[in-house]
Amino acid sequence: MKDLVLYEHNRKAYEKATTLMNETGRAAVIHPTGTGKSFIAFKLAQEHPDSKILWLAPNGYIFRAQAENLRKVLKKDAGKEAEDTVREILKNITFMTYTKLMMCGDEISDIRPDYIVLDEFHRCGAPEWGNSVEKLLGFYPEAKLLGLSATNIRYLDNRRDMADELFDGNVASEMTLGEAIAENILPAPKYVISMYSYKEELKRLSKKVEKEQNPELRRQNEKLLERLRRSLGDAEGLDKVFARHMEGRRGKYLVFCAGKEHMDEMLAQSREWFRLIDEEPRIYAVYYDNPETGREFEEFKADESDHLRLLFCIDMLNEGVHVDDLDGVILLRPTVSPILYLQQIGRGLSAQGAKDGSEREEKDSYERNEKDSYEIADKDGSNRHPVIFDIVNNFDSLSAVDALAGELEEAFALIPCTGGERSGFCGSFQIIDELRDCRKLFKELTKNLSASWEIYYAAAGEYYRKAGNLRVPAAFVTDRGLKLGSWLKTQRRVYSGKVYGRLNGEQVKRLEAIGMVWDDTAVQNFNQGLEELEIFIEKNKNADVPARYVAESGFPLGKWIGNIRAAYKNNRLSDEKIGKLNHLGMVWDVREYRWNMNYNAAKAYYGEYGDLKIPYDYVTKDGLCLGRWISDQIRTYNGLKSRSAPLTEEQIKKLETIGIVWKNKYEDNWDRKYEMAKAYYEKYGNLNISSTYIIDGIDIGKWVNTIRLKMSNPASSNMTLSEERISRMNEIGMEWDRKAAR
Repeated sequence: MKDLVLYEHNRKAYEKATTLMNETGRAAVIHPTGTGKSFIAFKLAQEHPDSKILWLAPNGYIFRAQAENLRKVLKKDAGKEAEDTVREILKNITFMTYTKLMMCGDEISDIRPDYIVLDEFHRCGAPEWGNSVEKLLGFYPEAKLLGLSATNIRYLDNRRDMADELFDGNVASEMTLGEAIAENILPAPKYVISMYSYKEELKRLSKKVEKEQNPELRRQNEKLLERLRRSLGDAEGLDKVFARHMEGRRGKYLVFCAGKEHMDEMLAQSREWFRLIDEEPRIYAVYYDNPETGREFEEFKADESDHLRLLFCIDMLNEGVHVDDLDGVILLRPTVSPILYLQQIGRGLSAQGAKDGSEREEKDSYERNEKDSYEIADKDGSNRHPVIFDIVNNFDSLSAVDALAGELEEAFALIPCTGGERSGFCGSFQIIDELRDCRKLFKELTKNLSASWEIYYAAAGEYYRKAGNLRVPAAFVTDRGLKLGSWLKTQRRVYSGKVYGRLNGEQVKRLEAIGMVWDDTAVQNFNQGLEELEIFIEKNKNADVPARYVAESGFPLGKWIGNIRAAYKNNRLSDEKIGKLNHLGMVWDVREYRWNMNYNAAKAYYGEYGDLKIPYDYVTKDGLCLGRWISDQIRTYNGLKSRSAPLTEEQIKKLETIGIVWKNKYEDNWDRKYEMAKAYYEKYGNLNISSTYIIDGIDIGKWVNTIRLKMSNPASSNMTLSEERISRMNEIGMEWDRKAAR
């Protein structure tokens, strides 16, 4: 078996991590996307072949991609030994998603790991995933814990530090993206800032300007808006921006979109955008609920054609998945999440890509051109680096690179150069802002417009002081006519990157100070529904929530459950939500659930009494109207309940195994009296029975004579007798003529 050799930065991290795990039982490695963190865990598996390793990750796609990457790397060094080495490394690894762990229940006791790997461990901050991980760690306190992530901070979750929460602060190695680039672990990108559409942005700003009450300020803003409109009109189109910064026709790029609708819109424009590079680009699309995703992704990776190759994706390539020969990424998704932003950038960078040219000498230089471009060139004058196109559809997100630039400056200042005397940065990094003048005008305009934000913020503060929270109904309007509910919803959507808007860090902190919860209303509603369902189940010992049930808090749980079932039926419920509901014992099919509940009660009755001859008004100790239910099953079986769904074959078989009699009580009564009449006939040879004749308390004589009387005079009776019953009566000597029967 070939020894897995780690890059120097990963080797140091691995050694420190193993030391920490031996000393404290826990170690976290926080390295940027693209630096090969997964190889640290693979090395752990290789050096502990007799230990059982449980590897947890957000989804199986990540792990499969990491294993494939391991295979590719080993093939370069090990050749034919590569497959055997991969097999040996993977043999003692048990992979599981966090969602599957959440569904394990008592099965968790069968895992028995020696090591637990938490990949993308910042994701364990999600309530259900976090609870199941804590349960796992509590079950196996002796198991050593290794965490891998590009960040330990959950920026959209009150900046929780998951390294502290899960690893008690035992961080074996921590590296920023700037440090990785400065140390040449990752290649320095060329960063191009532009915009794919500004019409909606101008429309939004125009509406805000129109609402300004101060005439002088409104006039100032109108002038700024007109200058911004002209400046944007003079800016070059995306076709020229891409043509200028994409080196050659055979480029390979990931294109990040916000959602399926957004992706479809972007795909429709793609040929126009890239026409100056390639009139027939090869376009692929991947997203979770697309059955063709696996094939599309594999074809994109394998595509070596002489064309521009573009892979449009939604979320699924943010974490853990790399493509070896990428030329860059195109960011079309606006986001205020630093985690998501850095993950998307990281897709265009790779430790392998950087190390392939890591021995080159750098020339320290620092240049700034008229387009606000920062460039650090290589000694040979080449600038062959991944290209990041930041092309989101709003101005605010376009400034996200500023933080990365500052991070790089700090890293380059602290890390010594190997190429000679320092005069600036090491490596090569360019920021080319195609919209620098436009952004300046935008910032000036939004500063003027921020006065309205302060007015709404003051109203939100007043609401918080009265109610103690900011759970404001979407339609809520203040006494002054401010649509506060709508405004707060917009702030949440801007914060999560779902809509375009301006919300800076200071505003975020101020909103949080008055109780702002950043989950949007739908997320809050779902989480409250989960809490109320759990309370209902604990109180009632079942999850059969009545349709009109309202919780003590006022939450309409019955209506919420109905909406959830409708969403589930129409495939509008995510796997994560389904998992959370199943974990509580969600009843998806009420009819099936109630049928099984009554069946179990009927089975218990049969076990005690030996039959299902249950009185109609019989009620179990649990309050089930079992007698009525049995009657309904018999009537349904015989087609007497037209509005009821027919019984399934499985239900029929289950009821028959516990003695159900499918005749209704009238049929059963007739058959019982018929058998008595038959016994009389077999004994006496006729049915000339006196009307007063009684057997076992049954007026059998009256029954026979009543049938004869009514059938012999049909005009005076509404009684009818089936041909089958008439034939049966004839078989036992029935004389239909009253005189003949005397």
